[in-house]
Amino acid sequence: MGLSLGRRFRRPKVPAITARFWCLKLLTTAMGEATSDYFVHHFNPELVVLAGAAVFAVALWIQLRSPRYLVGTYWFAVVMVGVFGTMCADVVHVALGVPYALSTAAFAVALATLFLVWYRVEGTPSIHTVVTTRRELFYWGAVVGTFALGTAAGDLAAFALHLGFANATMIFLVLFAAPGVRFALTRRHPVWSFWSAYVLTRPLGASVADWLGFPRVIGGRGVGAGTTALSFSALIALGVLWSARIENRHP
Repeated sequence: MGLSLGRRFRRPKVPAITARFWCLKLLTTAMGEATSDYFVHHFNPELVVLAGAAVFAVALWIQLRSPRYLVGTYWFAVVMVGVFGTMCADVVHVALGVPYALSTAAFAVALATLFLVWYRVEGTPSIHTVVTTRRELFYWGAVVGTFALGTAAGDLAAFALHLGFANATMIFLVLFAAPGVRFALTRRHPVWSFWSAYVLTRPLGASVADWLGFPRVIGGRGVGAGTTALSFSALIALGVLWSARIENRHP
């Protein structure tokens, strides 16, 4: 059966924005970066992206078909966005040779265009209004766009601008916190504060993953991409189980 764009849900099909949400979001970005690095650099990049796209499509289909927000279903989709979105950005640079600055600019324009269309069609890109399938499609399009943009921006900072992984992590940590601090002080523009922070979770998580996974000779800690990916995957699994237990207790 196909999807009905007009199908309406009782509640938004996204989780509440809490500290737990941001922790899980950062873990998925770090896990996606490490997983993509491992597979793209150990296997054929084009085949890896096709496989990632297939699993992502399955995860997104399950999420879209769900009649309500389900913790495991939602975070499975986010995890696959993290892996597939990162692979797309990596292959653009590794396989196609597109400079980080150009890919960052291109992803930024694409994401801005999507937000503009979302705003024109639905009146607002607020996640609290994700109560129809069409709005949910806009939401997931934005999520994919933020991952691709964040990946390219993080690599631009660490490699092209020669900031290094540790310095990039600190810079993106400050930038990530800035929208939340601004909103807490002014209580203005909550929607754009959220999406600004959301975009920045990607380069922040990616910088942490690169700092842990890359060899010491280029500024990393030498843990390895595979080990880093497995470690973050375990933390995500624990976080999802914890969230499910809490949210089932307080629906």
